[in-house]
Amino acid sequence: MFSSLSRRATVLVSSSLVVAAAATLAAMQDANRPTEAAPQAGAESVPNGGPAGRGPAAAGVHPRPGSVAVCDQPGEDEVVRVPDAAAPEGGRPIWVHRPPGPDSADLPVLYLLHGSTGTHRDIIDSGVGEAMDEQMCRTGVEFVIAAPFGQEVGGADTEWGDAVDDDYKIETFVTEKAIEAVEGEDRRPRELRAIGGFSMGGYGAAAIPLRHPDLYSQAVSWAGYFKVDDPSGTFGRDTDAHAPDRLLGDPDVRDIRFMLIEGTEDRTPLQEGSIHGEAERFAKLLREHDMSVRTLFPSGGHTYSAWKPTYPEAVAFLTEGWSAGPAPAAD
Repeated sequence: MFSSLSRRATVLVSSSLVVAAAATLAAMQDANRPTEAAPQAGAESVPNGGPAGRGPAAAGVHPRPGSVAVCDQPGEDEVVRVPDAAAPEGGRPIWVHRPPGPDSADLPVLYLLHGSTGTHRDIIDSGVGEAMDEQMCRTGVEFVIAAPFGQEVGGADTEWGDAVDDDYKIETFVTEKAIEAVEGEDRRPRELRAIGGFSMGGYGAAAIPLRHPDLYSQAVSWAGYFKVDDPSGTFGRDTDAHAPDRLLGDPDVRDIRFMLIEGTEDRTPLQEGSIHGEAERFAKLLREHDMSVRTLFPSGGHTYSAWKPTYPEAVAFLTEGWSAGPAPAAD
């Protein structure tokens, strides 16, 4: 979704974001594209205010800048397809990008959610895998990236949620089936699981961990919004239960760390207002609840060209949460 597009437009499952940063984000070569496979068995912050012992630093991953496997060999890609009747062709794909070597329960996972008119393929084609490999090498902490497909056969704007009429259950897929497919028997502790997303995915990256604080300890929202904007009526009248700005009163969410990223020229329209100012508004609410938040306001609008330059800061933020000590400063 771009700033020139209304979020009221019908979602086309096959549509893809025009990647404005194509000149700098090298698209994956056709020969190296992942294949479909069956699923396996200006920054500001405040101190973390969550319950003792539940903070992300408890995971204790130890950074080795410049000395991890991905420095010498790129990560490996596959697309697993999980059965889901609400997805086209009865299967819901998940792009998985893993660093070289065996998987393990102490390897963090970042789940990434695409925008309202996009798919997991847009995240692949934007060059996220290659860009994140570079940041993993720099910070010395490797992690798995998993990007599920969040559309449904009827073309509704899903908001990464479960439909009130049960036509589709995207939130349940992300919080249950996707975790099972990506992590398998190497189930991660919530301290090593983060969620991020772009645009509508940025909304999902805020709403989902607040609704499931037992699953995620960190969230990164690129161009998200933090109130319900539901043109397809996914949630019916039950909107407060899905509004990030209404979900901060639960003590169990207080230790979730947030990074909010919004382009200075991002005025993508919502049903009420626009994305412009949403990061600042939500950050203020998080601080009022003594929650940890950082904000970034890169130049540009609602495109990967604005978001890509923030990857060093975003990965440094995640690494701080996953590791016992601070990550190397972003270049």
